[in-house]
Amino acid sequence: MNSITEELLKELTDWTANHRAGSYFIREDGACAGTETTAQVTMTPMEDKPGLNIRVAAGAKEEVIYIPACVTHGNIDDIVYNDFHIGEGADVKIVAGCGVHTDTHDTARHNGIHRFFLGKGARVLYEEKHLGTGNPEGVRQIDPVTEIYLEDGAVLQMETVQIGGVDKATRSTQAVLKSGSSLIIHESILTEASQQAHTEFSVDLDGEDSNVDLVSRSVARDDSYQSYHSRIKGNVRCSGHSECDAILIGNGKVNAAPELFAGCVDASLIHEAAIGKIAGEQIIKLKTLGLTEEEAEKKIIDGFLTGCRD
Repeated sequence: MNSITEELLKELTDWTANHRAGSYFIREDGACAGTETTAQVTMTPMEDKPGLNIRVAAGAKEEVIYIPACVTHGNIDDIVYNDFHIGEGADVKIVAGCGVHTDTHDTARHNGIHRFFLGKGARVLYEEKHLGTGNPEGVRQIDPVTEIYLEDGAVLQMETVQIGGVDKATRSTQAVLKSGSSLIIHESILTEASQQAHTEFSVDLDGEDSNVDLVSRSVARDDSYQSYHSRIKGNVRCSGHSECDAILIGNGKVNAAPELFAGCVDASLIHEAAIGKIAGEQIIKLKTLGLTEEEAEKKIIDGFLTGCRD
């Protein structure tokens, strides 16, 4: 792998070139830069499109799977399809992440299309970071698409972060939950300059006692724009929660539109949305502790964005 990929991996994951444990597939500019599997994890190329079928054996425990993707120069439009098949009762961690770098005026884009199929009682912790670096006059674009299918009692927890430097991003996530299954998604997004970020969630609660928790924390500064649209559809006895909290700095703009549909009298659904600026007294308090205004603002933003992942 090249040096840019190595630098991006340091920011996106804890994977290193000396990594020897667990399974991994490092994607660089649309090709494989390194791969390894274990007895309980297999990765086979798809036959009809770029991507992998990743299979975790039933009952597998303490497996960590790394699947980061990096684009290291402009004029690349990388697309990959990954299907995750998680066996019954398995409990694994998946570390993803995407870094896009351009050293020209051209666009560097990555589009990861992921599908998750969790068997009965399976549990997955999925961590994903997005980062853009390089020439500020180039365009760094990331457009992930996620489909989720949870069997009875399955649990998928997703922690997603947009660190910075991504000029355009559209995240689309759809999920179908069966009885007793749980979906937890916590996202943190920072946009600056004229960057744009769009989030779309659509969750169908089809199984009795299924539940979903969607939490978005975002900061829109300068002239950036963000939109958040969540749709939770409770078709049976179930529970759902959607929360969008945003901080505006400068001329930043945020549009939050949570949507709920209850098709059953026993569906319990809640949505919350709050948009505002940093309170002046917070800045003043931190300045009395010796911080500059810029340091105080950064500390507040860092705490706010990481709050939903604690």
